[in-house]
Formats: sequence, structure tokens, C-alpha cells
Amino acid sequence: MARRQNDGNFWFESNKFIRWVILLVAAGISLATIIYTNILSRKLKERETESIELFAKALEFVNNTENAENLQFVYNEIIGANSSVPCIVVDSAGNAIMHRNIDLPESASAERKNELIMAELEDMKEEHDPIIIQARLDNTVYNTWELYYNNSSLFNQLKYYPYVQLSILLMFGFLVYVAFSYSKKAQQNKLWVGLAKETAHQLGTPISSLIAWVEYFKAVPEFRNNDYIKEVEKDIERLELITERFSSIGSTPALTEVNLVDHVRSTIAYLQTRISKKVNIEIETVVDPTMVSLNPSLFAWVIENICKNAVDAMNGQGDIKLKIIKANEGKVFLDISDTGKGISKSQVKTIFEPGFTTKKRGWGLGLTLVKRIVESYHKGKIYIKRTEIDMGTTFRIILPSVNSGQA
Repeated sequence: MARRQNDGNFWFESNKFIRWVILLVAAGISLATIIYTNILSRKLKERETESIELFAKALEFVNNTENAENLQFVYNEIIGANSSVPCIVVDSAGNAIMHRNIDLPESASAERKNELIMAELEDMKEEHDPIIIQARLDNTVYNTWELYYNNSSLFNQLKYYPYVQLSILLMFGFLVYVAFSYSKKAQQNKLWVGLAKETAHQLGTPISSLIAWVEYFKAVPEFRNNDYIKEVEKDIERLELITERFSSIGSTPALTEVNLVDHVRSTIAYLQTRISKKVNIEIETVVDPTMVSLNPSLFAWVIENICKNAVDAMNGQGDIKLKIIKANEGKVFLDISDTGKGISKSQVKTIFEPGFTTKKRGWGLGLTLVKRIVESYHKGKIYIKRTEIDMGTTFRIILPSVNSGQA
């Protein structure tokens, strides 16, 4: 089973918990805002409905009384008090005979104003049922009007306010998240660069000492042509290459045009002699040569890391297949497949994260650096193309070819 470093796991889980808490609190605040605003909107709508009904009764009263004092009171205190709710009164023929609180351009002609009023009337008919106003004489209805109304601008603003507020909060939250992510990524990059350069620095001293010892033994006649000395020299060269790789992390690597097929073959030729003899490595090429821009040292590290992980997943026995395909749109695919134990779906999502490892003493940095080398330095992409438990895994690396103009 996959294992994470305890400290890294605690940090990851703690931050994940904090993110969920913040998310739940934000959702709670948003939900409370919507509920409270809806309550206010409903109460305001009820008050506006009561107000417009009172307005209709006032009009009906005006048409059914002759008392001047009462008429003056009704006009001033009830009819005139409606300064927010738009309304239109129409006669039995459907003609607008009165309107209030409808914005009409002063410069518009009478005909244009009437068109705007009728358009507003149609909107009101869809929004609310009309209120009937009856004019009576001696308890006999001699005329009937209909009063149509719409929601006030205050009601509409209040109704949409929580959604505007949520949009602003979401935008602000997104900006904070992006800023946090970039800051976190920058800190991680700084950590990896510092770790890599310090590793290269620490390796420098013992490598220099080993070189001195090899030169010392080569000066002794009986050791000059010794096979063991030659093998030590090869391992020293290997250590120097590893040091160079670590030193390259954090700086802009020099890319050169390389035949990817030849580079893969030379890397596998070196690797084949240093892994289990029970592991068979096969290279399949569709197009040869395939020119790409690479840093040979760093990209060899990518291949070695994935292949060594494959050897571990197969317990030192199985098949590894590397397939190079030249795809359309100036892309080159390198598929690396094994017959190991596979990766679970949950692990696929986190396999490139720092701290992920299946080894008892692994650091969990190998695939993280692999992803950085492929995507940051070579402008490519790496992902798991296929995996199945006890059937194996296929990594796909996508690189821009030299002819694509993207390298």
C-alpha cells in the first residue's frame, strides 16, 4: 500500500480539513444570506401588495364619494403616498387611464409614451393578477376598471442582492485561492530547488575524494588495468551525472536537438546492466529518427526513475515496454508500460504529489521531480494513460517535436 511521510501526511490532512471548514463556513454564510434576504423580500412583497390594494380601494372610494375633505385626505395620504410601486389603471376597453411610478422619457412623444406604458402593462399582466375597481351609483356598478402593478425597484434589488453578493464573494474567493496556490507552488519550488542544490553540494566532496583515490590506484602498476578500477570509474561518472542533474534543478536547463529513439536506447542500455536480470526491457519505435529538444541528462533521469519504479512494482521480475510514437500536431508520445501490480484509482490522483511513495524508505520526490522536468523544463506533459491492479501501468510522456516549432 502507498505510504506518505508522517509529517507530510499530517500537513496535507490538516490543510485539507481547514479548507473544508472554510468551505462549509462560507456555504453556511451564503445560505443564511439567501434565506434572510428571501424572508425580507417576501415581507416587502406582502407590504407592497397590501399597499397597492389600499391604493385600489382609495381609487374606488374617490369614485364613490363626494365629500371634499375625504377626497383630499385620500389623495394626499393614500394615493399620493404610493411613490414606489409601479401601477397602471385601465378601463373596460383596455386603455390606460392612469399610471404611477413608471419612468417615461420627458422628450418622448405622447404616442411613444403610450407605447412604453402598454409594454409595461404587458409585463404587469404576467407578474400579478389585476385588482378590480368598481364605480357605483346608488349601489349600482356603472363602471369597472382594472389596476395592474409590478414589483418596486427596491424589491427587485433586494431579490437579486444575495446573488450579486455571492458572485462577488466567489470571485474574491477564487482570486484568494489562485494567489494561495501560486504562493504555495512557489514555496514548494523553492524547497525542491534548495534540496536539490544542497544534495549536489553534499555529493561533491565524496565524489572528489573518490576521484582522487581512483587516480592514486591507477598510479600503482598492479591496479592500473584492473577491471574493478574501471567499474569504479564508471560509477564515479554516474555520480557526477547525478550531481549535475541535481544542480540543474531550479536553473534553466540547456536543451539540444536529440534523436529521442537513440537517447532512449542509450539510457536503457545503461539501466539494463544495473537492474534485475529477470526484467526484460523492450523498445518499440514507429518513426525513427524522432527529433526533440531535450536536456539529455535530465530526461534520462525521467526514464530511469519511471523504469526503476516499474522494476520495484514488479518485484524485480517482469516486462517493461517503451513505445515511441510520432503523433499529429507536432507531438511525440513516449509510453512506458510495465507488468507490475498497478495503481489504485485513488493513488492515480496523488501519485505526482510530494511525499507519495510505495517504498518503505522512499522520500516520495521522484515522480514529483519527473513531472517538473517534463512539464516545466521540456514544456511537455506526463500522466498515467492506463493502470489496472495486478495487470500493470502505462505512463505517457508527451513532448513537442522540433518540427512543431513549440520546443
